[in-house]
Amino acid sequence: MATLENVTKVRPLGDDFRWFLKLKCGNCGEIPDKWQYITLVESVPLKGGRGSASMVQKCKLCARENSIDILGDTITPYNAEDSESFKTMVQFECRGLEPVDFQPQDWTDYDEKAKESVGIYEVTHQFIKC
Repeated sequence: MATLENVTKVRPLGDDFRWFLKLKCGNCGEIPDKWQYITLVESVPLKGGRGSASMVQKCKLCARENSIDILGDTITPYNAEDSESFKTMVQFECRGLEPVDFQPQDWTDYDEKAKESVGIYEVTHQFIKC
């Protein structure tokens, strides 16, 4: 959810857009302190030839190998009419990793052409298990 000021659409720009997340191990519950990011352009093979994922990582606490993949065809823009309401913008396929936090960046600027301020404020998020 976000408040949009003089902005008509917010969307990730390019396949190299970085989704900054905090990820929890589904096996032991460990949540590392550091932010991690995943992108559509990064693809790591899964063990046993079972395809690939945006990130494959071994838990530092329990040593279990987990993965998360961005489902690229689910990425949708957040439009002006969505302002101040929740909308699904992306879906992830999670195998052992659970996103627990997202780091958006509030953005403000001034549109010289329109001579007005523009901004994205009060960004909040929620994760829904499918």
